[in-house]
Parts: sequence; C-alpha cells; structure tokens
Amino acid sequence: MNPLLQVTGLQTYFFKDKKILRAVDGVDFHINAGETLALVGESGCGKTTTAFSIFRLLPPAGKIMGGAIEFRGRNLLALSEKQMVAVRGREMGLIFQDPSSALNPVMRAGEQIAEVIRRHFRETHRAAKQQALALMEKVQLPNVEMIYDNYPHQLSGGLRQRILIAIALAGKPALIVADEPTSALDVSIQSQILALLKQLKEELQLSLLLITHDLGVVAQMADRVAVMYAGKIVEEAPTHALFTAPLHPYTVALLNAIPQISFSHLGGQKKFTPLLGVVPDLTNLPSGCTFHPRCPVRMEECQHKIPPKFFPAENRIVRCFKYEAVGVWEAKAVERG
Repeated sequence: MNPLLQVTGLQTYFFKDKKILRAVDGVDFHINAGETLALVGESGCGKTTTAFSIFRLLPPAGKIMGGAIEFRGRNLLALSEKQMVAVRGREMGLIFQDPSSALNPVMRAGEQIAEVIRRHFRETHRAAKQQALALMEKVQLPNVEMIYDNYPHQLSGGLRQRILIAIALAGKPALIVADEPTSALDVSIQSQILALLKQLKEELQLSLLLITHDLGVVAQMADRVAVMYAGKIVEEAPTHALFTAPLHPYTVALLNAIPQISFSHLGGQKKFTPLLGVVPDLTNLPSGCTFHPRCPVRMEECQHKIPPKFFPAENRIVRCFKYEAVGVWEAKAVERG
C-alpha cells in the first residue's frame, strides 16, 4: 500500500541578508491512510516550515530547494499554482497555530467556513451556510446560529480554534495538518480540542500530521513519531517504542526533560533533567552532527561527520553514530538518565 503522503529529501531554505537559513534540510517521512504522525522537536527545529512547505505556503524569503512531496502519488512540487489551489483545503486541510491571526477579523466566523464550501463545491450561499452550521455542530460549537454571525474577536480562543478546525474540514480533505493546535489555548481547553481532533479523525477516517513540542500530546494522539532537530529528522519510531526505548540522544533528552512524579517518605516530588543549550543558528550550523555540542554521549566522529540513517530495529530509524556498528534488529536504546 502506497503512503497517502510521502516527503523525500525535502530542502527548504530562507534567504536573507546574504545568509542561507537551512530550515528543512533533507527531511524524509510518510503518512499512511488513517494514520497520525507526530512531528516533534523544540521551537526553531523546522517543524512549521515543513508543514508550510507541504502546502507551498512559504513567505517570499523561503524557497523549496530540493526533494519531493507526493500526495496520492502526485508530486505537489510539480503542480502549477492553480492546481495547488485546488489541493489546498479540498484534499489537505491546515489547522494553524494561532486562531487569532489565522481568521479574517472583518469576516463573520461562520462565513469563513461557508466560503471554503462555496469555493470547493460551488454551493449556493444558502446551502453553504447550512453545511457550515452542520460542521460547527460537528466540532461541538454551542449556539451555532449565533456564533455563525459573530466576528472572531467576539469568541474565546477555544471557540476560535473550533472554527479553524471546521474550516480545515470544510473541503472534506483526506489529510489534516495541525500545527501546534493547542499551544495558544488555556490548559483547560487543550484537552477538549485534542479529544475533538481524535474523535473527528476516527469518524471521518482522516490522516493527521500533528506538529507539536508537547510529548504528552504525542503520547495521547500519535501512531508514529518523527523527532526533528535543526532541520533534520533524527529519529522515527512507533509511539510506544519511542517512549519506552528512545534511541537518539536528543530524543532521550526531550523525554528526560518531562517532569515525572517520584514518591518518597517526604511525599511526591517532580524530577526532571533540563535539556541544556539551545537549537543552533540555522545560518551557522555546527560541523558534523548538529546535536553534538549538546550531546552527553558524543564521540570524536560526531564533530566531523554527518550521521546517515541507521535502521537498528524494525520500524526504527535513527541518525546517530552509536548505531553504526550495531546489526539490524539488534540495537539497544540509549540509557535514559
């Protein structure tokens, strides 16, 4: 079975002030029909740029320099802009990170959903409104007739995010890309939105690319995980395998940075090991493995050579020289602290 989405060797660079920022630098991943893939990593690793590259919605300074993005067997990079417009929304839906900036402030909330329906299905205004109201109910909005006529500034963050989800669903796409869909929301609302996304995915048989830095969200939502660092995917694994036996030192560090409860005679205490250092400047990347300046288990070759992909176990991919000499299917996970 061919993947629904296949990204191969994707390179997306930004050009500014005679500098080249390698935001996405040779990224490979795929998403099967009905699957949720989480793309995780710290801010500045290239996750959002990857999503915008898929939709070809880069700002003027950004340019896709190489690779292929195949959706349902078609290379999206070979399509004309007119052909790509028909794909956006109709075949792939995008949920933006910040509903406050993503929604049109001078257009009624419901009309923004109806507009997508009219554009893709050429419905009348009346029919589009009825379908929009039905979608608003599906994303569990209350008082849909009233909210339809509200402007975005009249709605709470949680309600605006549900409007964005309805817009993403309005074209009846096969794939939804959700870029940090809960990061702009209160904690009390985040779990509701995640539960809604999970329910909609199952009901509508959607595939989902979930972009997040929150590993708690990953554990709740994803079938597989791709870990991104400085423009490259450094590890890919099924979710359970990644959490129980992480391979790449960066993945280990991310997991160790999650507060965990330990119990003693003094009561519960939160313990975690902070991830030291910062994501490198993408215009001036370190030589060799870009994680080596922060890596507690780095070796000499890490400073000079870029690690290729290693396949240390079934359905596991990792870019780390610790696995260079390990036979396929025989790798052991890097020990967590």
